[in-house]
Amino acid sequence: MRRVAPVLALALTITAAPAAPKAAKPAAEDAPSPALKQRIAALALKQVDFGSVSLLPVRFEGSRLAGPIEDGGRTLYCVSSRMSGRTFGKPERPKAVMRYAADRLEVIDDDEVCTGHRSQPFPELDALGNAR
Repeated sequence: MRRVAPVLALALTITAAPAAPKAAKPAAEDAPSPALKQRIAALALKQVDFGSVSLLPVRFEGSRLAGPIEDGGRTLYCVSSRMSGRTFGKPERPKAVMRYAADRLEVIDDDEVCTGHRSQPFPELDALGNAR
């Protein structure tokens, strides 16, 4: 019985220990404003990958936005979508990375930074892209 008591005490201590704190959800101020989302969608649609020079009409669905992502002092947003219309069959998967600094957006060539970041639905891109 003496050996059982320390083991039982250890088991109770381990199970009673508080769980590690969960990662805090991003605050509401971290989410991009609706006006910024519209600007991101408009800039994405100006890119060739998103069909800006396509003679055929394209349709967007399932667009996603990840960000803001802090990477080495830069604030980045990642945009992806499923675009159909230019190819017959399988839809294309265009992606763009945008840097936001001093109230300016610019497209950069850095796809790797988006890997592993949580994204959210981006209906602004679908609506703006399908309205053209």
